[in-house]
Amino acid sequence: MTDRLAQLSTAGVAVWLDDLSRQRLTTGGLDKLRRESHVVGVTSNPTIFAKALSDADDYADHVKELATRDVDIEEAARMLTTYDVRWACDVMRPAYDASRRVDGRVSIEVDPRLANDTERTNAEAKALWWLVDRPNLFIKIPATLAGLPAITATLGQGISVNVTLIFSLERYEQVMAAFLAGMEQARANGHDLSGIGSVASFFVSRVDTEVDKRLDKIGTPQAQVLHGKAAIANARLAYQRYERVFGSDRWQALADAGAHPQRPLWASTSTKNPEYRDVMYVEDLIAPGVVNTMPEATIHAFTDHGEVRDDTITGYYTDAKKVLDDLAAVGVDYEDVVDTLEREGVEKFAASWKELLDGVTKSLNAAKGIG
Repeated sequence: MTDRLAQLSTAGVAVWLDDLSRQRLTTGGLDKLRRESHVVGVTSNPTIFAKALSDADDYADHVKELATRDVDIEEAARMLTTYDVRWACDVMRPAYDASRRVDGRVSIEVDPRLANDTERTNAEAKALWWLVDRPNLFIKIPATLAGLPAITATLGQGISVNVTLIFSLERYEQVMAAFLAGMEQARANGHDLSGIGSVASFFVSRVDTEVDKRLDKIGTPQAQVLHGKAAIANARLAYQRYERVFGSDRWQALADAGAHPQRPLWASTSTKNPEYRDVMYVEDLIAPGVVNTMPEATIHAFTDHGEVRDDTITGYYTDAKKVLDDLAAVGVDYEDVVDTLEREGVEKFAASWKELLDGVTKSLNAAKGIG
């Protein structure tokens, strides 16, 4: 039987799971994916945690203890989520050690309501790093304008960062610049650069969802043939920029000091349009040194029928640029698309955080016999 995920890993793609729950930990499901499905990392976000808390009874005993201590809502949410992430870090530790501290990472998000507050984002990142207290943790910071200096400051303190909610090529350039500046600060501060990790989470399927909606509104034959092409083109051009930045003399000086590159991470990789091949955001984004974080359904789909066609990025830069040019020609405003997606991304995560807090409130009240 073909081990497609092994082939994907050999092609240079680190397979990560885009999901985390207490049930996945208590049943050993996460460890099984690590051992049997080449999963070498985990990402989470407020939406994932809100769903996990609402779907399972696995949190009941923990919630009861928090209620007995009369812990407030915000602290309870942090205690629940950091407990899961700490446990997941321990499960993924073998992958961390085997990869010399590159993979085996588990991510936790700063409060998304702080996305436009640099100082508080940095303070929250430090607090989460201290709370989880595991070397293979990633702190997720959104790539907003206020998030960029927080990324630099956090890395400069020796804290590993997963930069999230990247949609635009210009913002990705700014994220890589923030990473380089942060690593230079870390070196100046005397930190071991080989222990500091970072990924840049470039979102994929949401781009097609937004662009396809606009193409439908335009409705011309020229617009119709561009459906489902924007996201992969955008990501491929991001990788082209990655190659340029991490081939620079500035980066080489950090690499000589032991630093690992900030890898591009393809996020939001499940297809939202049922007419599209369900593994297209995996098959068409294969290149050395990338991460693809997938929901479990996408992992299983790729295991069943995914195709590894060597490098499907670096030979397609001209085609990718043409896709963006063609989109502009039919009236799709790229800058407005990516601005909309960033704003909505922050709003959606903030709404999910509120949903998480509401769920914690409900659970704590039930444990106290209220309501």
